[in-house]
Amino acid sequence: MKILSGTELAGFIKERQAKQVRNLKQAHHIAPRLAIIRCNPENRVISTYVQLKQSYGEDIGVEVEVHEESVDTIRQAIEALNAREDVQGIIVQLPVVPHDMTDELLSLVDPSKDVDSLGDGSVFDAATPMAILWLLAGYNVTLEHVALVGRGRLVGAPLEVMLRNSGVDVAVYDRNSSHEEMKDGLLSAQIVITATGQPGIVDASMLAQGAVVVDAGVASEDGVLVGDVALDVRKRDDLTITPEKGGVGPLTVAALFDNVLRAARMRTEGQ
Repeated sequence: MKILSGTELAGFIKERQAKQVRNLKQAHHIAPRLAIIRCNPENRVISTYVQLKQSYGEDIGVEVEVHEESVDTIRQAIEALNAREDVQGIIVQLPVVPHDMTDELLSLVDPSKDVDSLGDGSVFDAATPMAILWLLAGYNVTLEHVALVGRGRLVGAPLEVMLRNSGVDVAVYDRNSSHEEMKDGLLSAQIVITATGQPGIVDASMLAQGAVVVDAGVASEDGVLVGDVALDVRKRDDLTITPEKGGVGPLTVAALFDNVLRAARMRTEGQ
């Protein structure tokens, strides 16, 4: 089995980003800043995600603010951050509670600061799809025919668009696909990308010999984060696959901060 490690690639990207931050500060007197807005009960998984972003920002010199807001204050908080010149990136940390506010809140974020690319009109690429493409490119995986499992707004849907725009042949399988249809489709693909958040949805019998597998699914089982692929997948020696930890995740954070730095550079160019 060959491993697609995002951790190693993220280290090189982090070095580049740290140099870019120093240049922004020295040449343009801009200190990049990311604001994260939370509107959800205390949640260990969400807190871990936020802490990872804070730690990464500290490593490369980007200030990361965390705003704990209530249903009554979150709209005003977003508007205030939109107006702040010293904030280049804004994230509404999902999920928000109540869930039916999600679309409204995401639409309030200034598109030029929407570094998660979740609102309409954002000028940035979504971080996780970008991380997946970085990972495959970093290991010289040629994209020809890709089977994509999941069409969610965070990963599957934007990744499908990005792949098709690059001329890649993509077959997408979602909740409307039968098990047999999905199995047949995956067996005919040499590259399988899954991002459903449904543990075990892809098992060893569904993958072709020598397939490349990117597991970008995230779910919590008994407090432990797990992906989409079943345990038997990782027993196959012929596959090239992301590890249980350190695959897409580290590159997703790196891609997010790439958007923050791009937003900061846009300010220097008067865009």
